[in-house]
Amino acid sequence: MPVRIAMIEDDLPFAQTLQRYFSLGSEVRCEAHYTTGEAALQQLPELTPDLVLVDINLPHMSGIEFVSRIKETTPGLLCLMLTMYEESPLIFDALKAGACGYLLKRTPPREIVAGIVQAQAGGSPMSPQVARQVVSFFHRGTEATAAVDPEMDVLADREREVLALLSKGFLYKEIADQLGISTHTVNSHLRRIYEKLHVRSRAQAVAKYRGLT
Repeated sequence: MPVRIAMIEDDLPFAQTLQRYFSLGSEVRCEAHYTTGEAALQQLPELTPDLVLVDINLPHMSGIEFVSRIKETTPGLLCLMLTMYEESPLIFDALKAGACGYLLKRTPPREIVAGIVQAQAGGSPMSPQVARQVVSFFHRGTEATAAVDPEMDVLADREREVLALLSKGFLYKEIADQLGISTHTVNSHLRRIYEKLHVRSRAQAVAKYRGLT
């Protein structure tokens, strides 16, 4: 089954080019295109797509604000940023709002499709330039964050290991392989992590781990 998506993009030529590319394959089906976050907020609850591609620089409401607001009403909806901006504050603001990944518009269309499929499978796709910034932030801040955030003290050692790998974008199966455990056990650890950190999604858990909340 294709991943059912909607797109929020005010650059019409870019949106149309991407939609044509999606139509050539069977992995992604774009069911709606919106030029504003406001229109998407009104209509997406009825459409119920699997994932939304979200630009940041939109008229009126920004893409990051859209993600924050749609997550309040539809927390299970995957929001994947697709934007030209690669500044660290925007990346982290998007992740903090609830985005499951962050791709740059110069990403080749076939890799955008791969990112959508990866996100639907539980991954956190990021363009290499974005991933480098996230990893750099993680290396600078992990020890300090763990030391000052008392909520992290409630996690067991194995839960910390799972969360660390999750923050690096590993899929559940990859985490299981890395730690020598089953994917069922990974899911059990994640449920306990969500409960202990009082979060509802992997993006929120990763954001809290990085000290972004």
